[in-house]
Amino acid sequence: MTYFSLYLLLCWSVITAITWRLFPGSTALVGFAALYSAAPIFWFIRRLRWGFYPGALFRVLVVRLLLYTQLTLPFVTVAALLGALIGWPLGAALFMARVFALVMLVGALILFAIGYLGSRSLVTRDVEARIPDLPQEFDGFRIVQLSDLHVGPQRSRAFLSRVVRNVTALRADTIAVTGDLIDDRPEDVSVYAAALAQLDAPHGVFMIAGNHDVYGGWTAVHAELRRLVPGHVLVNESHVLHRGAARIAIVGTGDPAGTQRGVGDQVGPEIPRAMATVPPNTVSIALAHNPALFPSLAKHDAALTLSGHTHWGQFAIPKRGWSVASRFLQYAMGTYQLGNSLLYISPGTGYWGIPFRIGALPEITVVTLRRAATAGISMGAAKAAL
Repeated sequence: MTYFSLYLLLCWSVITAITWRLFPGSTALVGFAALYSAAPIFWFIRRLRWGFYPGALFRVLVVRLLLYTQLTLPFVTVAALLGALIGWPLGAALFMARVFALVMLVGALILFAIGYLGSRSLVTRDVEARIPDLPQEFDGFRIVQLSDLHVGPQRSRAFLSRVVRNVTALRADTIAVTGDLIDDRPEDVSVYAAALAQLDAPHGVFMIAGNHDVYGGWTAVHAELRRLVPGHVLVNESHVLHRGAARIAIVGTGDPAGTQRGVGDQVGPEIPRAMATVPPNTVSIALAHNPALFPSLAKHDAALTLSGHTHWGQFAIPKRGWSVASRFLQYAMGTYQLGNSLLYISPGTGYWGIPFRIGALPEITVVTLRRAATAGISMGAAKAAL
């Protein structure tokens, strides 16, 4: 906390210095911005949660502005210091500091605007999973995957209605929601239910926990999901789907956040236990919010794993297979294969934090299972949704 306070003091001191007497009231305006964007952070850190249910206005006018400011602040500060350093030998340190800071600020605003428009977009993407032991009856079986919706009071109802409209039009055989259904509170489940409870498919709707579902208080979140949302909430268990005499299993894992939060017995991942519930000689489709679970699922012969969690960093260049998340995670975006086990990581259908997505647009994924001689997975290009 001390280091963070010193960091904020340094940044805002630099901003104050370069805006000193820039226009009447500039110092007061900077002081207000510093207080407005910093005070809620210290308030939140003190309890590690808000002391009340944050409604839409609070999230937009406080949380969102706080995040925008904190993301921009270090870059503007560094730009100002760099400008001052370049301008100092020319006797124009203050002028150059202001120019560099202004250019950085305008660039950030443009980037945020593009990212905002991206977060309001919606695409569909076809993924084909080729599975050698897939029963012939399930060849062509279609799974619609939604992930990382992060539903809360600030989530656009119009956007969620558009998601439902597109999923319904796709007429999938089953629907999988691979974690982070809500943002961070049990109360968010009622918002989720109001918008998405009508989702339906012939072979059912399956949901699993993500880290934010755990952060929201899994006991309460789980109870509310079972009470308000039709479908199957799978936690380290499987559900068998039948087509005639043929069958496959949908396996839902827990999430590593459950172990970190001390509720591992309720929602932590237990891959051996989950896979043990699959009948012998049955192809399994695993739903695992965190793709870090993929190697363990592969060792237990999961034919296909559908994940989310990474958001592709919300900033990606899909054609190059690069994303912000790729810099930090082994399994970050798109498709992977370990032996005969396949993985697809969705960029997610919502967003976290600020409404920002570039190159990793909100996605509805259509996964088609194919019987094939050898295992493989491929994804098509994103297409604009209806």
